[in-house]
Amino acid sequence: MNLKSLLGQDKRTVLMRKNIAVSFLIKGWSGVVTLLLVPATLNCLGEYKNGIWLTVSSMLIWIDNLDIGLGNGLRNQLASCLAHDEHEKAREAITTTFVMLALIIIPITILALCTAYAIDLYRFLNVDSQQIGNLEAVVAVSIILVAGTFIFKFIGNVYLGLQLPAINNLLVTIGHTLALIGTYAVYFCGSRSLMHIAVVNTAAPLLTYLIAYPYTFRQYPHLRPSLRYFSRPAVRSLLTIGLKFFVLQIAGILLFMSSNILISRIFNPSLVTPYQIAYRYFSIVILIFTVISTPYWTATTDAWERGDLAWIRHSRRSMDKILILMALMLVVMVLVSTPVYRVWVGSEVEIPFSMSVLMALYMLVILISLSYSYYINGVGALMIQLVCTVLAALLFIPVTYAAVGYVSRDINTILITMTAINLPGMVLNKIQYEKIINAGARGIWLR
Repeated sequence: MNLKSLLGQDKRTVLMRKNIAVSFLIKGWSGVVTLLLVPATLNCLGEYKNGIWLTVSSMLIWIDNLDIGLGNGLRNQLASCLAHDEHEKAREAITTTFVMLALIIIPITILALCTAYAIDLYRFLNVDSQQIGNLEAVVAVSIILVAGTFIFKFIGNVYLGLQLPAINNLLVTIGHTLALIGTYAVYFCGSRSLMHIAVVNTAAPLLTYLIAYPYTFRQYPHLRPSLRYFSRPAVRSLLTIGLKFFVLQIAGILLFMSSNILISRIFNPSLVTPYQIAYRYFSIVILIFTVISTPYWTATTDAWERGDLAWIRHSRRSMDKILILMALMLVVMVLVSTPVYRVWVGSEVEIPFSMSVLMALYMLVILISLSYSYYINGVGALMIQLVCTVLAALLFIPVTYAAVGYVSRDINTILITMTAINLPGMVLNKIQYEKIINAGARGIWLR
């Protein structure tokens, strides 16, 4: 390895470690906020309304991620441009992303609002209209506020492209903190309104990004969006990889959202609450892992563009050690889950121990899969992931209905199905990474 490569590796590693350290502090607080939001919202709304809000909010993720992959495309494109000192192309990519997001969200918002009023939401979500009288209005207001966030959250992708994921984490955490403050304000004011909870949770991130926008581009004026930098060739470049990210996002959302809707339809909306409590409890491990591994994505893009495979191999060895620690943490969390639930949300909501075990197993599969995905995403070779994730999303609903109907009518059946559906992708991610890093990737393995 020559001196220039060594210096580049050291700079990349130091920046990554600084971001991990700062992100731990930020995400530590974010984890506390997430944990506090669960009992706060539950106490404010009660188990039935809370289950409905969890289901509605999971549906809103569709809108939040319908950017046809532009956000992640920008992340990779920006990192690539900066690796080659192409600052004007970087500004073109940022401007083009911003404009395209604004153009995309208008028809999506109109379509979503029309759909919300055209279908019978009460029947679709199995909601009692006597208990919730304004479900359409709640969904409509939430859609509009989420649509605003859709446009301005690209600021987070700018920081990711700059290899500053800690700043992106900070913006997300501020939004969560404002939502928590708003939830407690609603509670202490004596309101039990689903509408009020919906507003504070969807307006908080939008407010955060609106404040961050002018600050960000005062710090990086050479990257500030300007209509004169809008570029049609940049659209094609962003969409080349962006559309793949988009399909991955949609398939992933379908899997996440479908579980809540399936539980609500097959069983009862109230059962969404224990499922989500278990999910959020064990997702703490995902949160910690994400803090550590997110910087690897853009750092891998930088290393790949510079031909620094030695750095990627070295960082993978560190990743394997992290995975072992995460697996041990999941085991400990399972063992102490019952008393933790009792302290966290009280004794009103019962979460079976078997659900905790299965949720931990599901999270382990996701962790292993993600540990390879970050490298593959950094390289931009997404086709294998795309095929696996789309197939998993398409098979999840029919396989779940079949399993519940013919094997066991139990909520744990959904968790078993989720785990089984994600296993092939985990295995193929590992195989693809090995092929790429050993220069044996050809055809679909490098697309």
